[in-house]
Amino acid sequence: MQDSSLESVFIENRAQLWRVARKIVNTPDLADDVLQDAYLKLVDCPCQRQANQPLGYCHQVVRNMALDYCRRHRVESTYRTFNIEVETLEVPAIDTPDRNLCTRQVVAGVERALSKLPCRARTVFELYRVEGMTQREIAQNLGCALGLVNGLIAEATAAISGFADLLLDPEAR
Repeated sequence: MQDSSLESVFIENRAQLWRVARKIVNTPDLADDVLQDAYLKLVDCPCQRQANQPLGYCHQVVRNMALDYCRRHRVESTYRTFNIEVETLEVPAIDTPDRNLCTRQVVAGVERALSKLPCRARTVFELYRVEGMTQREIAQNLGCALGLVNGLIAEATAAISGFADLLLDPEAR
C-alpha cells in the first residue's frame, strides 16, 4: 500500500480535488468517477517511493485521470454506429477498479483457504492447477497413489469452492 499520508491528504482535500476534476471533465458525475479512480490508483500504487509534496502529487494524479477521461470520451464520441442496436451488442468485460478490487479479495481469500490445508494437499493442488501437471505425473513425482492425488485435489477444490461465485459478473449470479 502507498504511503498512508497520501491517502489522508487525498481524503482531507477531497473537495478541492473534486473541483480540479470538475473543471476538466465538466460534469459532476464524471468528476466523482475521476476522484474514485484517482483514489484507488493512489491507494493501490505499486511504487514505494514517498511523495515530497503529497497534495501536489494528489492534484497531479487527479488532473491526469481527468485528462484521460476527456481523451477517452473524445475518441469514443468519434465512433459511429449505423443501424446497430446498442443494447444487443456484447461488450467484453472491462477491468474496472471495483472488479480489480474484487479479484484481489478473492485471490487473498483463496490463498488463506489454501494456507489452512496440509502442505501436501496445497502442493498437489498447485502442481495440478498452476503448473498444469496431470494427476498421474503428480503421483509419479511425489511417489504416491493416484487415488491420493485425486483426493487431495478434491480436498483443496472444496476448500476454495466458496470463492468461485465471487469472480462471476454480478448480473450472471
